[in-house]
Amino acid sequence: MSAKNKPDPSQSELPIAAGAAGAEGKPPVKKPAENGDAQHVVAEEVTAVAHKAFNPKKVEAGLHTRVDRGFLDYASYVIRDRAIPNLSDGLKPVQRRILWALHEKDDGRFIKVANVVGHTMQYHPHGDASIGDALVVLANKRYLIEGQGNFGNIFTGDPAAAPRYIECRLTDLARTEVFNDDITEFVSSYDGRNQEPVTLPCKLPLTLMLGTEGIAVGLSARILPHNFPELLEAQIAILKKQSFKCLPDFPTGGLMDARDYQDGQGSVKVRARIKAKDDATVLITELPPTTTTDSLIASIEAASQKGKIKIRSINDFTSEKVEIEIKCPSGVSAEKLIDALYAFTDCEATISSRIVVIKNNRPVELTVSEVLQENTDQLVAILKHELELSEKNLLDELHYRTLERIFIEERLYKKIEQCKTNEAVSVAVYDGFKPFKKELVRDLVDADVERLLQVRIRRISLFDINKHREEMEKTKAELEETRKHLRGLTKYVIAHLEALLEKYGKQYPRLTTKSARHEEVDAKAVAFKAFKVSYDRETGYVGYKVSGDEFKLECTKFDKLLLVFRDGTYKVTELPEKLFVGQELFYCGLPERDRVFTCAYTDREASYLKRFTFGGTILNKVYSCIPEKSRILYFAPDTPKLLYVRYKPAPHQKVSQQTCDPSQVDIKSPRTLGRQISIKDISSITPEPTRGWDEKEATTKIVFA
Repeated sequence: MSAKNKPDPSQSELPIAAGAAGAEGKPPVKKPAENGDAQHVVAEEVTAVAHKAFNPKKVEAGLHTRVDRGFLDYASYVIRDRAIPNLSDGLKPVQRRILWALHEKDDGRFIKVANVVGHTMQYHPHGDASIGDALVVLANKRYLIEGQGNFGNIFTGDPAAAPRYIECRLTDLARTEVFNDDITEFVSSYDGRNQEPVTLPCKLPLTLMLGTEGIAVGLSARILPHNFPELLEAQIAILKKQSFKCLPDFPTGGLMDARDYQDGQGSVKVRARIKAKDDATVLITELPPTTTTDSLIASIEAASQKGKIKIRSINDFTSEKVEIEIKCPSGVSAEKLIDALYAFTDCEATISSRIVVIKNNRPVELTVSEVLQENTDQLVAILKHELELSEKNLLDELHYRTLERIFIEERLYKKIEQCKTNEAVSVAVYDGFKPFKKELVRDLVDADVERLLQVRIRRISLFDINKHREEMEKTKAELEETRKHLRGLTKYVIAHLEALLEKYGKQYPRLTTKSARHEEVDAKAVAFKAFKVSYDRETGYVGYKVSGDEFKLECTKFDKLLLVFRDGTYKVTELPEKLFVGQELFYCGLPERDRVFTCAYTDREASYLKRFTFGGTILNKVYSCIPEKSRILYFAPDTPKLLYVRYKPAPHQKVSQQTCDPSQVDIKSPRTLGRQISIKDISSITPEPTRGWDEKEATTKIVFA
């Protein structure tokens, strides 16, 4: 490498380290230039200095600072410029840019969505897919964009057609209530080539009209959509200083229990609208929000497979309206199936609300009332601004019409015919208007003179003084009306809202039916007994996937099993698929706290009889209902009318069989000893006479002391 191509350490990144070394009083060592080379630092010495000056802790701290700063910048960008709507116009940036692009291209006719997407990309720094998806969502919300073609189906979840096949345009509501170029503040787009609005001067409460969901970094928003006419009524109530209440309204309809809505800081419980077509058929005609016909049917089929509900068939006939038909199996009524659908499927859902918006470039959490108050204050400010702008324009128009009338009627244009310079022309015009100064709205300025000098000869020759005066009177009347509105601004804003309500109220009726409360469905009460439990003594397994002949039970998903063993131990367990319990299972049934059980047992010294209730138990904990080293002779629920006791044969035994009445024994806890039956060895205790029972033999009755 030649000397001129060798890197100069004084211009490289190493002087940072060298400077650090110099700060310690040890500057890097340099050799004198040789053979005409430029100053050259010996490589070994520079490396040593760099290693000495290198501080890993400083680099690590700098990296952490840069990462933290980068993360904060990214989080701020996602929160403010992507995921969370702005309180001023209720729009996310992509929605605002779509509407602005439509406004720029708006000529009243439908525009191909692909063209709108392409135009929006001048302002939106992300891909066309996100723009197209956001446009379809806005169109399906009905208020701002009118679509033509296949924009998908909110009921079935079917996607929209490709952007090149569908068209859209702004609605009349959006044209009149969302845009006003004269009072819109602009900022440069992401590439600096265009100007886009900071926010739109929106006169609608779009934040609550549209509703939205947004997930940012460490922050999320879920604003439920509300009914447009009801929001206008609430704004009128705010201006009149009256109380109001606004509740969500979903485009899919359904039923809603909003007791816990808490002004937008709580939740609502929503249900599908279900009715019984006949005794064996159920129809779903409206969906709860966040579901589609496909997802709802999938949840119903999943519940059926898990045994939570029973259905014979399900058919989807949804097109423009929702129609899902469910056939009930034999033995299941339509009313019971409806309760089960609410309890075990997505036919009922709870939706939480969290109203997070961008206000003054910062995310804030508000209530419905606070959002409406802010929107109403903004509406008043915008209408006032528009009135003031209109007043200024009318004054300017009145001023110019006065100038034009005087200029033509008094033939002031004749005075400029002899002028040879622009300055002389201007002076002539100014001098000509001096006698009429009291008639002018304001003083004459250069711009007025320039405008008068542009009046054409045709305009002068065809000037109609009467028509001109009529136009001036009309302008004066408009000016007076504008000033009247400014003096009674609140009344004017209320009239504006009432006009909107009258025009659009019938177009946007409430879709979700409000109800004071839903009838609570007890899932256990409506659960179907779809699990058949049995016990196979040979294998020792019990459960609903066991093929056995003993203790056959029909159970629901919520049922538990009470297992009692021959040694007197018992436990309560969840409904098992296949549980090994051995061959000593004496009883298997459903646990009931207050049900009376009758038990006879022996401890080899005597036999006892007792009645008890199990009461409460801890799941899977082993208890004992008889003393240790005892075994059960008889165990059954309820109290039999009579028990037949047979004794084992023994020398000199006169009585071999007896009966007893269990109802004479008091009901106590499982740990009680019970009442003694006999000290003899008992062969069997049964509720009915068994084979070998001698009816001819005199049978005595056991009397409990």
